Amino acid sequence: MLSLSVERWDGREYEVVERADSVAVVAVDREGFVTLVRQFRPPARGELLELPAGTVDEGEEPEATARRELEEETGLSGGAWRSGPVAFTTPGFCTERIHLFFAEELERGEARPDESESLELVRWPVDELEDRLAELEDAKTLAALALYARARR
Repeated sequence: MLSLSVERWDGREYEVVERADSVAVVAVDREGFVTLVRQFRPPARGELLELPAGTVDEGEEPEATARRELEEETGLSGGAWRSGPVAFTTPGFCTERIHLFFAEELERGEARPDESESLELVRWPVDELEDRLAELEDAKTLAALALYARARR
């Protein structure tokens, strides 16, 4: 769902993009690697390295979306899951919130991305996360990995 509305607050008009919520997963496999996806993002005018993520379908619970997207994009499943923070992605103009999840001890399997997706899987050792954060340009990925690395200390 995506729509644009004009709302009035305190006598001023604001354009507001109504967008469904999304999810992102810090996915750590049994070997101690975080799996990221590299994909082309037109607004960024290039490829970004990101957490596995997706849009919550109407009527779907965020954790169900996260599990589905993770398995489709990376082939990872199972493991121990915990919910992280829920945050607005771009509150200056958009209603979308992102639900972060942390999944560990995941089992590797076969990825099944949508035909429209061209993804490259990238694995980073968990012990290198803090040293590699500067390589990221995607805000959700940078924030979630920093939170995960801090929680591991």
